[in-house]
Amino acid sequence: MNKKFSRKALRETGQGYTFMFPALIVLGLFIIGPIFYTIFLSFHKVQLLGNATFDFVAFDNFKRILEDTRAKIALWNTFKYVVIVVPCQTFLALILAATLNAGLKGQTFFRIVYFLPTLTSSAVLTLIFMWMYNKDGLINNILDFIGLPTYNFLGDPAIALNAIMFMNIWSTAPFFMVIYLAALQDIPESLYEAAKLDGANVLQRFWKITVPNLRPVTSFVVIMGIIGTFQLFDQSYIFSAGSGGPDNSTLTVVLLVYQYAFKTLGTMGYAAALAFLLAFVILVATLLQRKFSKEESLY
Repeated sequence: MNKKFSRKALRETGQGYTFMFPALIVLGLFIIGPIFYTIFLSFHKVQLLGNATFDFVAFDNFKRILEDTRAKIALWNTFKYVVIVVPCQTFLALILAATLNAGLKGQTFFRIVYFLPTLTSSAVLTLIFMWMYNKDGLINNILDFIGLPTYNFLGDPAIALNAIMFMNIWSTAPFFMVIYLAALQDIPESLYEAAKLDGANVLQRFWKITVPNLRPVTSFVVIMGIIGTFQLFDQSYIFSAGSGGPDNSTLTVVLLVYQYAFKTLGTMGYAAALAFLLAFVILVATLLQRKFSKEESLY
């Protein structure tokens, strides 16, 4: 009996891995393989032109990060971007979801309208906002019309990164709004009815029932936000034409990795070290968020 059962289990296991094999090939070629190759490159000085050479340099690439002024600027810009964008987009998504779930007239129409930015290409959105941020663009024309000072959004180092932050908060919040909307449907209506009977107002029901019961979803939204914001690249690249300017104010870690990997000769290994460091920072930030967040709902 045990022998027959073992054969059956072995056959089922083999069938399972057979069906998984195509996915495992793709996973290995495009995810696991590049990860290990990046780790390999980070410990070498790489020359890819002509006869490719890989000179082992141990931890020299990682030591170089500590001495690289632009790397420190990129890390600071990325950290500042994450700290501001993640809470703002999470809060905005929650408020939008709660508002659209309140039974207002035309809420289906507004759900569609709010979600449209998510369906638009990031590059297209960036180009639209660049037109709006231009010295003679829509925003400055409105500010000038109402008598307020205008700004050089694209050329002022003190404003450029903030302009990208605003654009990304506006464009990413609707995606997380839909996730919150789905979660709001699972909160029992009886909780709100009981709170109404106890005399709780709208804000009290929101803070005492809605927010606590959305803890697992909020944890997921924050984790996804952290991962996404740490990898900021395309908006910064388009805004600055790949330079990270003005004055390195929009330089991010991923953009710096791109510059060292594809714009500077002989620094592919250093770019791999930066990429490895970024992956480690994202992993630590995600683990810390999971450790200190309460993911249990109240029902």
